[in-house]
Amino acid sequence: METNFRSSKLLKTIILALLGTISLVLFFLNFPLPFLPPYLKIDFSEVPALIAALIFSPMAGVVVEGIKNLLYLLVSGAGDPIGVASNFLAGVMFIVPVAMLYHKFKGVKSVVSGIVTGTIIMALGMSILNYYVILPAYAWFIGAPEMAGETAKWIAVSAGILPFNLIKGVVVGLLFVPLFIKMKTWIEQKQVNMAS
Repeated sequence: METNFRSSKLLKTIILALLGTISLVLFFLNFPLPFLPPYLKIDFSEVPALIAALIFSPMAGVVVEGIKNLLYLLVSGAGDPIGVASNFLAGVMFIVPVAMLYHKFKGVKSVVSGIVTGTIIMALGMSILNYYVILPAYAWFIGAPEMAGETAKWIAVSAGILPFNLIKGVVVGLLFVPLFIKMKTWIEQKQVNMAS
């Protein structure tokens, strides 16, 4: 029994590490939207985290998001911890509602309603966080205090961050729902295997 528990724990750790790595690869395959600021790029790195969250738990999705962002810091040598932290927070806000609704109600409908809920929470949550915390911190970090002015923050949030996160949620949702429908049986089998 102890050995089984250990090996399933090890398998879970390996799966989460793999999904975190896949997530990082998808993170690099990003593209900007023509009508939004170029630093806001769409990517599909939330998909592996969503898969982990559906197979295991919301926390597993959070772990995959964490692995992706830590690996990104290591690989890119990005001198921008604030951008990485905000990517992590946005991912968590999006993934957790999907996973919670799925684990409560199961099925495609719960995933769709989770994506809608997650998109709204991510868009509003990141708008508020950017306005009060992230943009002022970033302005301080790069030594551009004008970025922390009320007008600059309002424009950045209303013309960039809010529409971007709404669009990102929709785009990721449009990719993930058909993927989930195809993988539903496999995900359910994995849940059973992991539980036994």
